[in-house]
Amino acid sequence: MVCSVLEEMRIRSLGVIDDAVVELSPGFTAVTGETGAGKTMVVTSLGLLLGGRADPALVRIGAEKAVVEGRVTVPPGAAAVVRAEEAGAELDDGALLISRTVSAEGRSRAHLGGRSVPVGLLAELADDLVAVHGQTDQQGLLKLSRQRQALDRYAGDAVAVPLAKYGEAYRRLRAVAAELEEITTRARERAQEADMLRYGLDEIAAVEPRPGEDVELAEEAERLGHAEALSSAATAAHAALAGNPEDPEGIDASTLVAGAHRALEAVRSHDPALSALADRIGEIGILLGDVAGELAGYADDLDADPLRLAAVEERRAALNALTRKYGDDVAGVLAWAERSAARLTELDGDDERIEELTAERDALRTELGGLAQALTDARTEAAERFAAAVTAELASLAMPHARVSFDIRQTEDPEGVEVGGRTVAYGPSGVDEVELLLAPHPGAPPRPIAKGASGGELSRVMLAVEVVFAGTDPVPTYLFDEVDAGVGGKAAVEIGRRLAKLARTAQVVVVTHLPQVAAFADRQLLVEKTNDGSVTRSGVKVLEGEERIRELSRMLAGQEDSETARAHAEELLATARADL
Repeated sequence: MVCSVLEEMRIRSLGVIDDAVVELSPGFTAVTGETGAGKTMVVTSLGLLLGGRADPALVRIGAEKAVVEGRVTVPPGAAAVVRAEEAGAELDDGALLISRTVSAEGRSRAHLGGRSVPVGLLAELADDLVAVHGQTDQQGLLKLSRQRQALDRYAGDAVAVPLAKYGEAYRRLRAVAAELEEITTRARERAQEADMLRYGLDEIAAVEPRPGEDVELAEEAERLGHAEALSSAATAAHAALAGNPEDPEGIDASTLVAGAHRALEAVRSHDPALSALADRIGEIGILLGDVAGELAGYADDLDADPLRLAAVEERRAALNALTRKYGDDVAGVLAWAERSAARLTELDGDDERIEELTAERDALRTELGGLAQALTDARTEAAERFAAAVTAELASLAMPHARVSFDIRQTEDPEGVEVGGRTVAYGPSGVDEVELLLAPHPGAPPRPIAKGASGGELSRVMLAVEVVFAGTDPVPTYLFDEVDAGVGGKAAVEIGRRLAKLARTAQVVVVTHLPQVAAFADRQLLVEKTNDGSVTRSGVKVLEGEERIRELSRMLAGQEDSETARAHAEELLATARADL
């Protein structure tokens, strides 16, 4: 049962396609047509829907933009539905509508369920919806990293779990090693920084500034610098308030206020209002007496000693020398000293920190070696099963004597981690180099598929790998772009048969030029150009009955009306139907 189905795509102004609708269905759909008719645009269109790179060169000449729209039915609760709804998308009668627009200037926009979304979101959904395979994917399979990824994907949790633990330890080791290198390689710079901090702290300690001392000294210096004027002013003010002993006849404020108070005291009993005023005048007299006493004390205590002023200015100069280097004021200097003391403690602890980091690094390397061994063991076990399954599939693809195996090896590296008594290179995915080997016939030594497989054999190996994945990690829709490249004859028939089998559990769309493959399809679509060289809405149509026989005849012999080709086409269809 197919979980998700790509129902249709509408393509406008993309490459040779002017405006066409590609109607798909569950099962196996073959897309055929003359060379250059635009079959590959089907793959390109789906790639855009799945978040692929937008190339403005794809926009049809004369058009402002290319648009691809797709409709995918997705069961409720599927991961793709949940992620789409989180982005604000809405389903249309159980289907997810996807749209991608590419302008001739290179701008790209994506819409999902009626909502504008980042293109990256389409790429996220692609992993759960469609697996696309074309010529570039075959080349990708030649890369060792892709072969390791394929093995890890097949192994599932058996590799994923230890790989996650390994990755965590690997990242921690990298961080520890980087910190250790930073401390050791910058030892001279850090020593210079420590010396500078010590000098500054010693300079501050020698002065011993107190919080707020600069403000207090500034006030004292101002007072001492004007001591004579301050003393004269205080004496004159005191005389005005309390009288001058040298002038007993003089009138002062205290005497006048006392006289006013006595005058009111004599009559205060006759009027409460006047009594209140008498009390207030009495308070004024008391306040004048207090102020006069303080003025006398201020004048007596005022220090006009020039030696004290010199000492204050010297102290201020010492503090100013600190504030020029370490802060705007004494508070800033003290804050710098606090920070610097903490930093100096950190720098002075480098030796201890180096010991701690070295011990942690060695422990992590040991731990990483153990995790790498577990990862290698899991891959080795999965590789045997994976190779056996792919070999069995190749037997069904007209390669009955071919054998697939994996070479899992490590590279010696004195700076690596110890695994199985050897010190080997390591990376974010472990210590293993995984290489897929193929022995195409008995007696042939296993060789890397990049060297030991022809184009047709590589296509079949890739198809076999995908069929094996379909049994362990299924994808709802598979799109193959000329997976039959370099294949013909019986091998082509077997590829068609295998694709038909894969289509029993998934939707399979194949762009093909081989009639042996197309004959096995549940539905065949023909892409054809009009006289002006474009593909219009009527240029992509479903072939049935006589039309399908004519297209298969053309694919077989290049002639739709050849009786021999027609007979062969009918035979192919009959064979395929009987096989199904």
